[in-house]
Amino acid sequence: MRRPAPLFRALLAVSLLAGCTSYRPTPPAFHDALTQPYRLGAGDRVRVTVFEQEGLTNTYSVDQSGFISFPLVGAVAARGSTAQQLEKAIAVKLRQGYLRDPDVSVEIDRYRPIFVMGEVGAAGQYSYVPGLTVQKAIAIAGGFSARANQAEVDVTRDINGEVMTGRVRTSDPLLPGDTIYVRERLF
Repeated sequence: MRRPAPLFRALLAVSLLAGCTSYRPTPPAFHDALTQPYRLGAGDRVRVTVFEQEGLTNTYSVDQSGFISFPLVGAVAARGSTAQQLEKAIAVKLRQGYLRDPDVSVEIDRYRPIFVMGEVGAAGQYSYVPGLTVQKAIAIAGGFSARANQAEVDVTRDINGEVMTGRVRTSDPLLPGDTIYVRERLF
């Protein structure tokens, strides 16, 4: 009796390849982060304006520990805050013996960078601009290599301190700090 060895080998190969895949559906929080107000993080730079206080009006960088160093009041927590929350935090600290009724405004001057890796022309760190999509980021990084999977890419994103990776289409929007990984196509 003859065994269907080629069929058996093919099924074995397919099952082994299926077991090697790392695909997991993108968690709902991954896309929900796109509709939430922007939260500051290390690497962002903000422009703080204190009305009628030119000595305090300046640009400040969020350091690695998530703080900005503000004159008179010292370190102010910025990581995880929106621009409006940071305005209130600075105003509260300035009211504690420095200014009677400070009028503080915060706007984002420069976002933290994105990172593009894998099958692209020039992998590396690139500046984020609002409205950036995966496809535009890949174009900035020199485009796809000849071996790139051009349909979907993996994006790693930090959402409220939890790092998540999701497989997305190239038309999906990005957030500051995202890492894009372009996989190699199989055939």
